[in-house]
Amino acid sequence: MADESSARGSHPGGIPATGRRGRPPGRSRRVLTIAAWSTAGLVLLGGAGLGYIYFQLDGNLKGIDINAALGTDRPDDVDDGSMDILLMGSDSREGANAEYGDDDGTSRSDTAMILHVHKGHTKASVVSIPRDTMVSRPACKKTDGKGVSPAVKRTMFNESYQVGGPACAVKTVEKMSGIRMDHYLEVDFSGFKKLVNELGGVPVTTSQAIKDKESRLSLTPGTHTLNGEQALGLVRTRHAVGDGSDLGRIKLQQAFMKALIDQVKDIDLFGSPGKLYGLADTATRTVTTDSELASVNKLLDFSKGLKDIGSGDLRMVTLPVAYDKADPNRVVPLDKQAREVWDALRHDRAVPASATKGTASDRADTSEVLTG
Repeated sequence: MADESSARGSHPGGIPATGRRGRPPGRSRRVLTIAAWSTAGLVLLGGAGLGYIYFQLDGNLKGIDINAALGTDRPDDVDDGSMDILLMGSDSREGANAEYGDDDGTSRSDTAMILHVHKGHTKASVVSIPRDTMVSRPACKKTDGKGVSPAVKRTMFNESYQVGGPACAVKTVEKMSGIRMDHYLEVDFSGFKKLVNELGGVPVTTSQAIKDKESRLSLTPGTHTLNGEQALGLVRTRHAVGDGSDLGRIKLQQAFMKALIDQVKDIDLFGSPGKLYGLADTATRTVTTDSELASVNKLLDFSKGLKDIGSGDLRMVTLPVAYDKADPNRVVPLDKQAREVWDALRHDRAVPASATKGTASDRADTSEVLTG
């Protein structure tokens, strides 16, 4: 792991909070942040081969100018060789996503991961932020262009994306952590399914039966190669594993993310030009990035920072939280432990085990349910 380096801007004080463990049973909104990592991997594994289809792929990408939207009121941009990327997924129920719930005209991003690529780019840390963590949200420009939504002291984390889109989500994360996000990647439901299908499925082994009518998943114990629909069901599963909380679902998502990365690295893309193009085309149509990554060339450069990182090189944790005493369906950040997490990333160190030990995030462990 890299040596301690310069601080990435001042760290804000504790977050007044309460966060939500999960909505009542029904059509749960899920964001598939793991797909953002896989998109990066799929696009980037193509290497120089993507140069041959540059023009076909370049027009697929959608970019958002986060820097212009946020201006100068951000943590310091410290160039120490590490990178911080906010990975998110959108769950708009428009178009192909309508089968997962009624379209209420809004999009949300209910799960988020901060990917910290350590100096040297051979290891990475991932911090998941529960969707119902109560946070202090800064003022954000509304996505409909009709003015500014004022700052609020206590609101659910996923409200940031709904109010102000990717720029507001980034702004909220930066306020929470005191760390400037170098990049942003987002994927939606239908895109996630397509990526997994193009990949040929993802092998996993379940230690117990998983049957969740809400996520439409039914698996027996044993080894399975999940197609896109099954993979989507797995990462949306909550009621069938652990204590039924969102914190348990995050652990399941993290375990699947590692299995997916292993599968990406196991495939001989150069031995199958058709598969290479299919993956690259799907990935570039699926992903939304910050404007600095919104071209094939830029994504290829970005890939150089990820290509040597395998599933065993990832340290994955969930933001340390406790259940809110006033509402057990919400969680509150634990200030001391959360500071340990953010300080570790800011100084390019591994997140210490003490930061999460004994917290609700740590106790809701379902990772043993799934292996690659």
